[in-house]
Amino acid sequence: MDPQPLSVPRGGFLGLSGYHWLVIAAGWAGWGFDVFDAVLFNFVAPECIPALLHLPRGSYAAHQAAVFWTGAITSILLVSWALGGVVFGWIADRVGRKRALFATIAIYAVGTGLCALVTNIGQLIACRIIAALGIGGEWGIGAALVAEAVPEGRRVQAGVIMQTASPLGIVLAGAVNYQIAGVWLAADPQSSWRYVFLAGLVPVLLAFAVRLFLRESAHWTASHAGAQPSTPRELFAPGMRAATVSGVFAAVIAVLTWWACNAFIPLLGRTLAAEHAVRAGLMPAAATLLAAAWQAHASNAFNLGGLLGAFAAVPLATRLGRRPMLIAYFLFSAIAIFITFGLELAPQTRFAMLFVVGAGVYGIFGAFTFYLPELFPARLRATGAGFCYNIGRLLAAGGPLVIGLVSVMTGGSSAALMRVLFWVALVPLAAALVAPVAIVETRGRTLPA
Repeated sequence: MDPQPLSVPRGGFLGLSGYHWLVIAAGWAGWGFDVFDAVLFNFVAPECIPALLHLPRGSYAAHQAAVFWTGAITSILLVSWALGGVVFGWIADRVGRKRALFATIAIYAVGTGLCALVTNIGQLIACRIIAALGIGGEWGIGAALVAEAVPEGRRVQAGVIMQTASPLGIVLAGAVNYQIAGVWLAADPQSSWRYVFLAGLVPVLLAFAVRLFLRESAHWTASHAGAQPSTPRELFAPGMRAATVSGVFAAVIAVLTWWACNAFIPLLGRTLAAEHAVRAGLMPAAATLLAAAWQAHASNAFNLGGLLGAFAAVPLATRLGRRPMLIAYFLFSAIAIFITFGLELAPQTRFAMLFVVGAGVYGIFGAFTFYLPELFPARLRATGAGFCYNIGRLLAAGGPLVIGLVSVMTGGSSAALMRVLFWVALVPLAAALVAPVAIVETRGRTLPA
C-alpha cells in the first residue's frame, strides 16, 4: 500500500519521500511521452501528407493539402482523445490507477509506432485514433495518481512538476523530428517521417516500468473497498454538478485556445521559412534545413514559455486562490495573442513572442493537474478529471479544422495563418469575464476522500 498521503516526511526534497518522487516521475514521464507521441504528427505532416497523397513535394497542392489535413486529422484526434479520456478514466476508477496507466501508455506508444507503416491517409487516421485513445486516457489517471500519493501540503507543487513534462515532451518531439528528418535523413524526405513515428514506440519501456515499480493508490483502494462502482452519470448529480461544470468550463477554454495555437505553430514556422527562402533565393537543400530549424524554433519558444508559465501556478494558486489564478491566465493569454499575431513583426521577433503566448496559453495547464483532482472524491476522481479535461478536447475539436479551412481559403500564407490566430484571443478574453461565476474555488480544501 502507498505511504499515507497526508503525512509529510521530515526528510526528502520538498518534504517528499523517495516513493512520492517515484510516483511523480511516473506521472511526469507518462504525460511527457503522451504529449510527445501526440504532436509528432504536427511536425511530420508537411512531408507525410503529400507523400501519402502522392503530391509533388513543395508544390502548392502539397502545401494546401498539408494545411487542410493537419486541421482535419487534429480535429479527429481531439474527438478520439476525449473518448479515451472518459473511457479510461472510468476504467481507472473501476480497476485501479496502476493497471489503467500501464494500458494507456502502451496503447498510445504502439498506435504511434504503427503510423510508420501506413500507405494512405485512411490508415494514418486509423492508427492515430488508436494512439489517441491511450493519449486521452493517460492524463487523468496520472493526475489522480499523483494527487492521491503526495502529502496534502505538496499537491500543488507535485501537480505543477507533472505538468512541466508536457512542454518538454513537445520540445523533445521537435528535437527528434529535427535530428531524424532535418539532419540524419534530410536527403530522403519522402520516408524520413516514418522513422520519426517509430520514435513514438519508446514509451513502451515506461509502461513496463509502471507495472514493475508502482503500487496502487491507497486513496483508490480505500474508496473502492465495499463501494458501488462509479458511473460517469454521477458527475452530474446535484452534489457534483457545480464541480463538473467548473472543470469543464476551465478545460474547454484552455484546450480550445491551446490547440488553435499549437496545431499550427510548427506549420507557421515552416511557412515563414519557405517565404524567406523564396525571397533569399536559397537552394532546395538549404531551404529544407531552414524550414526544419524555424519549425523547431517556433515550437520551442511556445513550449518553453509554457514551461515557465506552469511554474507560475504555484504562487498564483497558493496566494490568490484557484479562481483568480485561472482568470489571470485567461487575461494574459488574450493579451499575448493579440500582440503576437496582430502586430507587424520580424520572424525572429515573432518567435520570441511565441514564448510569451506559451506562458499563458500553455502555462495554464499547470493548474489542472491539481485543480481537477481537487473537485472530485476518490471513487470519481479519474473519471471526473478525465471527463473535464477531455470533454474540452471534444468541444475544441472543430477549432483546428476551422482554422485549417480558413487558412486554405485565404491562401495558406503566414499572413493568413496569423490573421486567423489573432481572433483566437477572444476565447480566453470572454472566459475571463465569465470565470467569476463559473469557476468553483477549492483553495484550502483537503483532497476529497
